Amino acid sequence: MDMTQRLQVLLDDSEFDEIRRIARRHHMTVAEWVRQALRTARRDEPATEPQRKLLVLREAARHAYPTADIAQMLDEIEGGRFAGEGA
Repeated sequence: MDMTQRLQVLLDDSEFDEIRRIARRHHMTVAEWVRQALRTARRDEPATEPQRKLLVLREAARHAYPTADIAQMLDEIEGGRFAGEGA
């Protein structure tokens, strides 16, 4: 069972009136408009901190990873896929 939490946000009158007008224009309550706005903001927020991403990229750039010609890699993948067949 999901629990719900109440969030209280204090806005000045002009800001609240503007949000109310926007919510009406979208045919929704102020509460629903705020919930959707928060979901959008949360969705658009990066999953990790940019500094953490840069650290991981810098660490990866310090190493040499095995590579091969793309045709060779695809041949090996296909060869492995069918290796167990016909046995």
